[in-house]
Amino acid sequence: MGGIKLPKSIKMVVTDFDGVITDNCVYINSDGSMSRKLNFKDIMGFFLLKKNNIDIAIISGEENSAIETVSKKFQVKEVYQNIRVKSDILKEIIKKYNLSDDEYVYIGDDLNDIECLQLAKYKITVPHAVEKLKKIKGIQITENDGGCGAFREVADCLAG
Repeated sequence: MGGIKLPKSIKMVVTDFDGVITDNCVYINSDGSMSRKLNFKDIMGFFLLKKNNIDIAIISGEENSAIETVSKKFQVKEVYQNIRVKSDILKEIIKKYNLSDDEYVYIGDDLNDIECLQLAKYKITVPHAVEKLKKIKGIQITENDGGCGAFREVADCLAG
């Protein structure tokens, strides 16, 4: 198993989508629509968290149908898309679910995740994240890239 270490007190995983659940690539189809690739390892991560009564929240800077599909299938508790200031949403989630610092983890990979990662006691990023994130004090980095099992590493740590 990977090197991610999280306490069993975690009740919610709050995550970015593109770059964490996906490989950060957008595919432009011939009709101009966009699509994303998902890895079944990461999809199984949603299942494992749900099975172990760990809630999931998605805060994405973009909007896409993959978020809707995954969210409906796994009854994701909170879904926010097209969000510019993610830390405001994270604070709302923390308040709504009365989460202590030991009860949630935040996963992000880019500059719009910095404030959330700085706010969270437990913070995770992926190897291909921007360098500035990798330097945040206390951050853990998954062995796998986003869209290639990174989310599953977190799920395995919590559900295993």
